[in-house]
Amino acid sequence: MESNYAIEVHNLVKVYQEKIRALDGISFSVESGTIFGLLGPNGAGKSTTVKILTTLSSPTSGEASVAGLDVVKHPGKVREVIGCVAQKSGVDREATGRENLTLQGQLYGMAGSELKQRVDELLDRFGLTEASNRVTRTYSGGMQRKLDVAMGLVHRPQVLFLDEPTTGLDPKARSDLWTEIENLVNDEHISILLTTHYLEEADRLAGRLAIVDKGHVVVEGTPDDLKSELHGDAIHIELSETQTDGVIEKLFNQVSGVRNVVLEDRLVHARADHGASSVPPILTALESEGVKVASVTVARPSLDDVYLRYTGHAYYHE
Repeated sequence: MESNYAIEVHNLVKVYQEKIRALDGISFSVESGTIFGLLGPNGAGKSTTVKILTTLSSPTSGEASVAGLDVVKHPGKVREVIGCVAQKSGVDREATGRENLTLQGQLYGMAGSELKQRVDELLDRFGLTEASNRVTRTYSGGMQRKLDVAMGLVHRPQVLFLDEPTTGLDPKARSDLWTEIENLVNDEHISILLTTHYLEEADRLAGRLAIVDKGHVVVEGTPDDLKSELHGDAIHIELSETQTDGVIEKLFNQVSGVRNVVLEDRLVHARADHGASSVPPILTALESEGVKVASVTVARPSLDDVYLRYTGHAYYHE
C-alpha cells in the first residue's frame, strides 16, 4: 500500500564524537505534493536532518524514508528519486549555465533530445535563457541560486530538498526565488522539504512546518494554525537597562490580562488579550519602580511569538 507521505522521519538521533547530539529524537512527516518547512536557528539540526535524508550521513538511531525508500537500507535508490540544493552552491563557475544543467542531466543518465529539451525548459522557467551561454561566474547571486535549483530538478525528482536556499540573497532576489519555489509543487508535481532560518520564508512558502530547536521538534502545524493558537497580541518592550527577572515578573503580574512574560537581557516579551489597552498600565507599573523603557511594540501573533512560546526564548538566526 502506497504511503501518502513523501518523507517520514521517526525518532532520528545523530551523535557526533560520542557527545555532540545534533539530533535528539526528531520526528515529522511530509505529505506528498506539499512544501514542508523545517524552521530553526543555525545549529538547530536542520542541515543534519537533510544530510541523513539525502544519504550523505547515517543516523545514530531512528528511521527515515524518502518516497517510501529507507534511507539506510536503499541509499542508491533514494538518490535516484531526489534532488538536493545544498547551502553551498554546486554550480561550476567556469562552465556556462547550459553546461551545468547538461552535465547534471548526464550524471542521471539523460542524453540526446530528452536532455536538451529539459535543459531548455528549465532555463526558460528560471529566466536564464538569455544568459545560458555565459560562464556562471558572471551571474548574480540570485541567478546562480536559480541555476542551483534548476540543476536539482533536471532529472524530474519526486522529492526536492532545499537547504537554506535563499541565504545571502538580497531581498529582491529572495522574493523572486520564493515565487519560483511556490510554483514548483504544481508545475513539477513534486514534494519539497525546505529548511530555513527566515521566519517570513517559512510563513510564506510552507503549507506545514516544524519548528526545530536543539535537535528536536518543539511544535508542528500550519503557519496559520500555530499563530492562531496564540490568542491576543504580542507585546515587546525594550528596557533602557537590564533588570532582574523577578522584578519584571512582579510588575507585569500587576496588570490583568498579561501573561507569558519572558525577560531576555533588556527585552521583555509578553502576551495580552488586548495589547494596546494593556500598554499604559504596564508602563505605569514599570515607571513606579523606576524602570525606564526605550521602546514598545504591539503586534499580532507571528512565528517569532510561536517560537518564543514553545522554546522559552526569542528567535535569533545569526
